[in-house]
Amino acid sequence: MRKSTNLGRPFAWLWAAYAVSAYGTGLGFGAFTVVAVDVLHAGPAQVSALSAAGLAIGALLAVPLGPWMEWRAKRPVMIAMDLVRFAALASVPLAHWLGVLSFAQLLVVAVIAGAAKIAFTAAAGAYLKTLVPADRLLVATSRFESTTWSATVVGPPLGGAAIGVLGPVVTVLADAVSYLLSALGLAAIRHREPPPRGTTATRAWRDLAEGWRLILAHPTLRRLFANTIAVNALIMAGEPIVSVLMLAHLGFPAWQYGLAFAVPCLGGLIGSRLARRIAARLGEHRVLRVFGTLRVVWPLGLAAVQPGPAGLVIVMGTQFGLIVCLSVYNSVLAAHRLNHVETGRHARVLTAWSISSSAAIAVVTVLWGLLAQAVGPRAALALAGVVLLATPVLLPGRLTKGRYLPA
Repeated sequence: MRKSTNLGRPFAWLWAAYAVSAYGTGLGFGAFTVVAVDVLHAGPAQVSALSAAGLAIGALLAVPLGPWMEWRAKRPVMIAMDLVRFAALASVPLAHWLGVLSFAQLLVVAVIAGAAKIAFTAAAGAYLKTLVPADRLLVATSRFESTTWSATVVGPPLGGAAIGVLGPVVTVLADAVSYLLSALGLAAIRHREPPPRGTTATRAWRDLAEGWRLILAHPTLRRLFANTIAVNALIMAGEPIVSVLMLAHLGFPAWQYGLAFAVPCLGGLIGSRLARRIAARLGEHRVLRVFGTLRVVWPLGLAAVQPGPAGLVIVMGTQFGLIVCLSVYNSVLAAHRLNHVETGRHARVLTAWSISSSAAIAVVTVLWGLLAQAVGPRAALALAGVVLLATPVLLPGRLTKGRYLPA
């Protein structure tokens, strides 16, 4: 008999809050890049630095947040991080309209938003486990994944059109407001969160590195971690380079740039909707092996982007294939990680994971930005694509049963 997919009213509010912020992020897709290139006339190295600074310094600021959150209720932390992101992002259109917007301010806002995102993501993962039974987590993570991709289908074209009509910072304001609405949605949840257990403030600060210790001590989790970090870093390092190539070198207008990355996100809807069925048929291990490999064969195609309709087709086709594979892989990985990490350590593990991912993306983004400045965007994108082809060797040969416990 087929299980009901109703996950309850508290989850519905959480999902709604996530959806509104996801659609705001979709509207604001590439907004900082557009502002940096079109308003502040930044080059490839500056755009890459903008992407990297928010990730790197944001990750550093987020280091103590994992243990700090473990012994606190997660929903208030999520609300606070939404409000911080609202205030930071809202300062950008205000400064622009006052004529005082600078590249330094963009950097500061990116740092604040980056740290808040890491804290929010870690708290949300741990909070989700309190709302949804273990055997329904894949349903929940698939819904979040499909929402992310649907927002990315709808948001960028609308954001690009809004930029063309209303100016380059209007989508930043829309993104800011979405975080305010998300905070209101989270505040509406009427679910008593279980009190944190097994830790105290003093213990939490002593165990600052426990998230990394747990990840690195277990061979399966360690390999999943290493593979995910490497793949995400190389994929994301190409994003600002593609932006500069399309917007500055090839002359694509903002709405076409947004369209080129929005339409392929239909693949995310397809993949996330199918993830549960594919996992039931193939098993988690085969899904992670097969789709973990397939997701890295696509980015090399971005080096062949051309001006005009042919270039749009190349970007859309490459991104569509990548996103289908990513959405299946990410849904299964997220559920696997929540199911196999011991309750009470989720926030530390997820914070360690997010910090490492952000730091790796920042470092690789800076390196690839400098490489693009030296050898050109196409050569840099081609090299990233070639290196990605080697990353499947990091995937685990098998998945260990049972929970991942500290050594």
